[in-house]
Amino acid sequence: MRQSAEIRVIHLADAAATAALGQALASLLLNGVGAATLLLQGELGAGKTCLVQGLALALGIDEPITSPTFALAQHYGGLGADGQPHALIHLDLYRLEQPAAAAELFAQEEEEALALGAVLAVEWPERLPWLPQGAWRLELHHDGDRRRAVLRPPGA
Repeated sequence: MRQSAEIRVIHLADAAATAALGQALASLLLNGVGAATLLLQGELGAGKTCLVQGLALALGIDEPITSPTFALAQHYGGLGADGQPHALIHLDLYRLEQPAAAAELFAQEEEEALALGAVLAVEWPERLPWLPQGAWRLELHHDGDRRRAVLRPPGA
């Protein structure tokens, strides 16, 4: 998958295809300039955590990736196929109903991601009072037995 300014619609047959999309997105996020932020939108069960599992796999992270709904944020590290260390911060804003609380946590984790050169994957970014500039956005939707992903590059 190469970077472009166009919005892409991707049909995903199953969880394996969703994880594979996460793996493909890793190269886009790592090749970007500045923060590597991916905003994940979609109802419960749409595949957001499954996608982050694929992203983690591509970053060489071999520990289990679970939804950080109760912890709010999980930090992971791994050694990628390129031999480079990679970090992932997985943030879930679902439980933060107050926009100010979501914004404060996001700002803390974004600062940490920048310091570590980490990929920041954010579930439920609609809890924020704004959508961060320069971030990739991925919307996951149920489409019958399948899923449909809408990928928006920064600025689209």
